[in-house]
Parts: sequence; C-alpha cells; structure tokens
Amino acid sequence: MRVILTTVKNASVNVKNTCVASINKGYLLLVGFCDGDNEYIADLMAQKIINLRVFVDESDQINLNIFDVDGEILSVSQFTLYADVRKGRRPSFTYALNPLQAQDLYDYFNKRLTNYLKKEVQTGIFGAKMEVISNNDGPFTLLLDSEKLWPN
Repeated sequence: MRVILTTVKNASVNVKNTCVASINKGYLLLVGFCDGDNEYIADLMAQKIINLRVFVDESDQINLNIFDVDGEILSVSQFTLYADVRKGRRPSFTYALNPLQAQDLYDYFNKRLTNYLKKEVQTGIFGAKMEVISNNDGPFTLLLDSEKLWPN
C-alpha cells in the first residue's frame, strides 16, 4: 500500500465539473494498493497517518498531529502509485491491485480513518476521472509505503 500525504490549507475533488468532496486544513491522501495488501496493512497505514506529527506548532516546529489542528482528510484512490516505468515509455500497472479488491480495501481504509479521526473522511469517486485541486500547506509531502514501513 502506498499513500502520498500532503498537508493542505484546503483541497477538493471534482468529477464532471461537479465538486464531490472538499476539506479545509488537513491531509490530501493519494492512496494505492498492490497485490498482497489487506485489511491489516490498511489499518496499520491508517494508524500511522492519524498519529503523524507533521503540522507546525506556535514555535514553528513540526510537532502537531491532525487532532491538534482539528484537521480533515480528503482521500483519493490512485492506482497509478504502482506504475512501473522501468521499461519503455508507457507505464505498466501490473503491480496495482485489481479494481474490485482495491475498491473494497480503499473503502475499508477510509472507514478506519473515519473511526480514528471521529469525523467523516471525504473521498473522491473510486475509478472516476477526477480533478484534484489542492492548496498545499508548506508544502509538506510524504510518501508512505507499507513495504518499507512494515517489511515482511
């Protein structure tokens, strides 16, 4: 499982020129799954994200978590995080989890985040062509990869 986490002042997702989700201060998450990912990995990733201290405190130190800033989360499915560009000029997506399993895992992951955060996680529409708009805060962007965080 891979997540690109960006702190934002605000972010939104449009589908067919209609806003389907928006947040104020918080996290914009781009979320992808690969073969071997499961609910256990999704739960570990949700716990990691919720507990990260990546917001700046009054002393300008990166010391606050999403609870401290009363933040929100916008989660967007992004199978392209598993693109393989080693050969040729066109990415291969053979490492990305099949869409049916990925959608189930994506839904589970967002429910776990909602349970931890105690407020509804906003989402794009799985599989849709989406326009993601973000006003980055910092910018502060992290790549979280379950294979590196919890190697087998």
